[in-house]
Amino acid sequence: MPFADLSRRAVLRGLGATVALPLLDVMPAVSASAVQVFGRANRSRSRLAYLYFPNGIPRGTWYPAETGYGGKLLKLNEWMRPLDPFKDDILIPSNIWTPEGNGHVGGPPTWLTGGDYDRRAVNAGGVSADQVAARYFRDQTLLPSLELSLKGEGFFSNSLPRNAISWSAPDRPMSREVEPRAVFNRMFRPPSGGATNRSVMDAVLADARSLENYVSVADRSRLDEYFESIRALERRIEFSERRSSEMRDDRALSDTLTTPTPGIPDEHESYMRLMMDLMVAAFQSDATRVATLMLDHGQSNRYFNFIPDVKGTWHALSHYKNASGQTEDDDGVTAWESVEEKRAMYAEVIRWHHRQVAYLLGRLQSVVEPNGGTLLDNSMVVYGATLGDGNEHDAKHLPTLLAGGGGGTIRTGRFLEHGEATDLASIHLGLLQRMGVEIEVFGSAHAPLEGLSG
Repeated sequence: MPFADLSRRAVLRGLGATVALPLLDVMPAVSASAVQVFGRANRSRSRLAYLYFPNGIPRGTWYPAETGYGGKLLKLNEWMRPLDPFKDDILIPSNIWTPEGNGHVGGPPTWLTGGDYDRRAVNAGGVSADQVAARYFRDQTLLPSLELSLKGEGFFSNSLPRNAISWSAPDRPMSREVEPRAVFNRMFRPPSGGATNRSVMDAVLADARSLENYVSVADRSRLDEYFESIRALERRIEFSERRSSEMRDDRALSDTLTTPTPGIPDEHESYMRLMMDLMVAAFQSDATRVATLMLDHGQSNRYFNFIPDVKGTWHALSHYKNASGQTEDDDGVTAWESVEEKRAMYAEVIRWHHRQVAYLLGRLQSVVEPNGGTLLDNSMVVYGATLGDGNEHDAKHLPTLLAGGGGGTIRTGRFLEHGEATDLASIHLGLLQRMGVEIEVFGSAHAPLEGLSG
């Protein structure tokens, strides 16, 4: 490696492995053409992530319990309480909707396109926001983007529109990676690298050691932490592969009451957090600056019985106004004592997912970059769904949350209240502009969301 000119795209190489380096003090600052964002210098490399969840929410479980002057978030509601440590790092916009399409089928393919889904033509109405950003950074990162998803559960697991939020063309959905090993290999084991059973870090050890006398003390600490995180990811993937195969051989069930799939962790929380950690590693190493993660397909029937006092599938729980257990959305086995009990269980599933989002934000916040900010400060993470109230299947008040400072271009810690229905595509447009994409219109939006900067 020519350390005298260590670029932002520098990598460590070994037989069958390539490890991109995180941003270091020794690297040159981001070029002037990339730092002028809304009239201010920004040395960060902004990252953009979209996290999708299905089946909506029970109305009344999203907006904050108490706000102050200028919409300052003072108290989140009880179901969003896992996000309390990040109250100052999030922005919650109200009255968000998608004017062109929503629901179980039309919602996922148009969530990031701002278009209308044509079932006959299998057309999402446009290119998704993540892929617009990916094209912009295509020549600047090892991977244009990452499309991640948890393996879907339920009847519609193979339904294309329910499983696609990322589209490279109106009629071309991006394939999703559901196995942690496949994601890891995309980032660290290039196809031309040759077959090897060696650990990625063992393969690039010589290159890594040669960096020690070149970088600063702060960089050395940053690299040690980064390298150890890669080793930890490998160990967790290997454990999950071994464990899921053993359980399958023993005919045991995962905690979501399914037969374990080799290579996928048998515990749902471990699975989700492993995929989130892979996203963090991709952002930290600059392997990509754009990622999407589907927490399940658009009509998930995953069981959440592993949550205390919860029973039934996610989709069945979302239809909380019928507790008989005898509708076409139910499994024919589970029933509930009352509508109130079923709704409370549905809300607990939402709370559980907020806990996982908090985990991701914590991981992003733990990575300190040379500009003095954290990875969370330099990221924009949108978490949301394409249904408002799950029982009503409506497009009103879509649960939407934005986390991260966008390299100092977003003022977080606020409830952004809108008196009228506000197009979700205006958020995408505002974030794309903050990524440096020169664009004035996106989907159904002709102006970016007002108030992102305060």
